[in-house]
Amino acid sequence: PAHYQTIEMNNGEGIDIMLCMDVSGSMLARDFTPDRLRASMDVARNFVQGRKGDRIGLVIFSGQSLALCPLTSDLQAVLQQINAIEYGQLADGTSIGTGLASSVDRLRQSKSPGKVVILLTDGEDTGGFFDPATAKQLAMTYGIKVYTIGVGSKGLAPMPYQTPTGTQVREEKVNIDEALLTDIAQSTGGQYFRATNTKGLDSMYASINQLEKNRVES
Repeated sequence: PAHYQTIEMNNGEGIDIMLCMDVSGSMLARDFTPDRLRASMDVARNFVQGRKGDRIGLVIFSGQSLALCPLTSDLQAVLQQINAIEYGQLADGTSIGTGLASSVDRLRQSKSPGKVVILLTDGEDTGGFFDPATAKQLAMTYGIKVYTIGVGSKGLAPMPYQTPTGTQVREEKVNIDEALLTDIAQSTGGQYFRATNTKGLDSMYASINQLEKNRVES
């Protein structure tokens, strides 16, 4: 009978995931609590803790990119590197192409059955060493699936500015290049998600978590 069918789990066949996080100045906007950057760090930590058996790495980018953590199954090491993220580690800007290319570079040698980048940004590409089209092409060449997440409320968001008299907050327009992020995701077999608050961001990582768990189990 059907209910006696055995399901073979590919235990030990985890997947390789690069977290690629925008750390540009606009990530300090306070439309998320306490701000976009720290909300994204919290949600990334929860995601990492739920991915036993996978290898995870971490790339941060703004005007440049930096690999903070190579692919590793030592999830504690990944969590330590997420905790160490700070604004101001890199020149400002939003080089989405450079962040993605750097993540692809870390994954291209991987023999894993699944290679995934989760790219989180709150802006539009401002140019950099790699343009997004080239980075997307590299991901496609190496069979790497890219999930993209756009972070930011609709309309305006409170943005802190340092002035001689202290921090002032101004409302600024939220500009996310959703067409670009959708194109990168669809071209590589991933999905684009838009998070307008922390709860939305949490559920998006949960969706990616589930999508990638299902694939390993099938």
